[in-house]
Amino acid sequence: MPTKAHTNKIRVNPPNPCHPRSIGDFLSTYFPFKVQKISINAGFTCPNRDGNKGVGGCTYCNNQTFSPQYAANEKTVTQQLEEGIRFFSRKYPQMKYIAYFQSYTNTYDEVDNLLKKYNEALSHPEVVGLIIGTRPDCMPDELLDELEKISQKYFLLIEYGIESTNNETLKFINRGHTYEEAIETIHRTSSRKINSGVHLILGLPGESREMILSHADKISELPITTVKLHQLQLIRNTKMALQFEKSPELFHLYTVDEYIDLCIDFMERLNPDFILERFVSQSPKELLIAPAWGLKNFEFANKLNQRIRLRNST
Repeated sequence: MPTKAHTNKIRVNPPNPCHPRSIGDFLSTYFPFKVQKISINAGFTCPNRDGNKGVGGCTYCNNQTFSPQYAANEKTVTQQLEEGIRFFSRKYPQMKYIAYFQSYTNTYDEVDNLLKKYNEALSHPEVVGLIIGTRPDCMPDELLDELEKISQKYFLLIEYGIESTNNETLKFINRGHTYEEAIETIHRTSSRKINSGVHLILGLPGESREMILSHADKISELPITTVKLHQLQLIRNTKMALQFEKSPELFHLYTVDEYIDLCIDFMERLNPDFILERFVSQSPKELLIAPAWGLKNFEFANKLNQRIRLRNST
């Protein structure tokens, strides 16, 4: 009988760089059953929103773009899990779930309060693990010590939003941390044998195509497990939308075909052991300014795979 404790990770042969393992492949090395992430908004904020490091948040950020309807911070962690499970279990009644602490910075609070919310999620009988989204400058050793204990009993993945490996870009987007801080935190996480991943935005202002591809070279040297990519999107009610209005020459908004080629070139330079979890993000139409591709994620994936096959055949 499967238990909440994860099994030992199974090593598989390195994939073709242009056919990386998916997150499903990765999770199947831990669980003999289907698992689904459920997004949780635990009511946290960010250090560059509350004045600790800055105000206003990252220039591109409008949190409404990645918070599903059932994840509202006036609801408890348990309530959000229950609503998410009701939604997904209609199709897969035997599925288990990973609580995904997604909105804002989910390690930015007193350690006791953080652990209370993590443990509330893990106490749910259908939950088999956690994914925690955070910033590399918000991971104290005291919390890592506690997360190490959790990782010995449950599946655990820490997602670090690094967005770029270029410090000038990080400063321009008001990120509030450096790439060197990301490197240091990822190594501290790895030293405790905790899985970690990174999130990058491709196409940030001022970054050339070669600069973007160099991110793949740099992160390939890190002890990480997963990578999430997505295209730059201009979102209403953000500082970046105002920057684009005033200085559009700073931006290159990729067409679908341009971005697909960029992703393939990125993959070819990326450590083939990494799990590439995502290439694109879909923001709500009412919030999105550009680029408006009109593609669902699976439609983009189909076009990407077609282009890979075409490139491999030439």
